[in-house]
This record gives sequence, C-alpha cells and structure tokens, in this order.
Amino acid sequence: MPQVKCSVANCVYWAQGNLCSADEIMVEIDAHANANYNEEFADEHGHDTEHQDKASTSSETCCLTFKPKSKSGK
Repeated sequence: MPQVKCSVANCVYWAQGNLCSADEIMVEIDAHANANYNEEFADEHGHDTEHQDKASTSSETCCLTFKPKSKSGK
C-alpha cells in the first residue's frame, strides 16, 4: 500500500509525519459525502465499494475513512 499523507490530526488513523495508518481508505465524491452506506449493498465497513463516479478536481472528493479521535485523544 502506498503512503497516504494526511494533515487531519484529529483522526484516529493519523500517524506521526502526517501519515494515514488505516488498513483501508475510502475516498468518495462530495455529492455522496452524506450518503447512508449502512445499506445491505455496503461492505463490512459500511461503504459501497462497487459504484464508480468521476471528479474533475481534488476539491470534489472527500475521505470517508476519517474517524475522529475520542476526547481523551486515543
């Protein structure tokens, strides 16, 4: 897996050096950012990984892997 850089330090997967430590990363277009992926067709992580979309710029995408750290910071 390639190194994924991430500057969102309040994510549980954020690691020193601005690296993402998640085993799997889900990136979606903004148009689906609020979609409910807890449907039967979603995978075990709750994301539909079978559909395909197109984005013109990086600003039209978002990382659905983000999970905020708990208030204790762990």
